[in-house]
Amino acid sequence: MRVYGVVGWKNAGKTGLMERLVTEITGRGFTVSTVKHAHHAFDVDQPGKDSHRHRVAGAHEVLLASANRFALMHEVRDADEPSLADLLTRLSPVDLVLVEGYKRDAHPKIEAHRGETGNALIAPGDPTIRAVASDVALDLDRPVFDLNDTGAIADFILAEVAL
Repeated sequence: MRVYGVVGWKNAGKTGLMERLVTEITGRGFTVSTVKHAHHAFDVDQPGKDSHRHRVAGAHEVLLASANRFALMHEVRDADEPSLADLLTRLSPVDLVLVEGYKRDAHPKIEAHRGETGNALIAPGDPTIRAVASDVALDLDRPVFDLNDTGAIADFILAEVAL
């Protein structure tokens, strides 16, 4: 599977860019899956629900299924956080996996940047960041796209992964 990342600091526009890219790229006929890294404790389950009760009771995995979707919850407990490479092996084959976060991993990435946040760019010190999508003009040694020019960003990513 081809993998491409979207990274950036908090409030840089990563999730909005991811959402627009999924819409744009699937609209072109490609299959896309996503991986989102969360830096904090999160729970997709709700206390009091049967699946939550199963997990709290000690289940290693809980698969919640309906006619519309299924979700597999795997408790890491005392083990190390799984690597991106390990997580990618759990996905069904698709044309492209877009990854939000995992900025320290070696896959190619585009950095989302908003000038109003005041955060420094990650790109200058990271050769895996192949381009930047920003709402302000930047002078860099790699392509810079308007953060809202989803079509051009999608063109760039698809060319990068040879799709």
